[in-house]
Amino acid sequence: MRCPSCGYQESKVVDSRSADDGASIRRRRECLQCGTRFTTYERLAENPILVIKADGSSEVFNREKLMRGLLIACAKRPITPEKIDGLITSIESELRSSQRNEIKSRDLGDLVLARLATLDDVAYIRFASVYKDFQNVEEFSEALKELG
Repeated sequence: MRCPSCGYQESKVVDSRSADDGASIRRRRECLQCGTRFTTYERLAENPILVIKADGSSEVFNREKLMRGLLIACAKRPITPEKIDGLITSIESELRSSQRNEIKSRDLGDLVLARLATLDDVAYIRFASVYKDFQNVEEFSEALKELG
């Protein structure tokens, strides 16, 4: 590991401990040339999950993009950002445990809606209205019936 102070390539590990609830390892290192101490993090490299969009194109699953959409759907509702983060984590965990490397955007939206339905009806309808691209009141009404 290159020293951030002098650029020397050799360092020794002074301390290691678990970080991010076991998802990474935090290491304190000391440069063998100048003695500067610095911190590095080691994470498991995971295969990206690809989201296949309706037009056939694909993009890498983006937690932040999903978080933004859910924050909008849950605005002014009694849902904490921690609950939203937990919802996203449960979806990502489900995808990784099923060893799926890709998912259709429609299936991803269905996973989100299934979890939102148990959290908050209003957030569910807000998310569904964008995800399912409601064009009229009848489509809203149909979504409400699905909740009931």
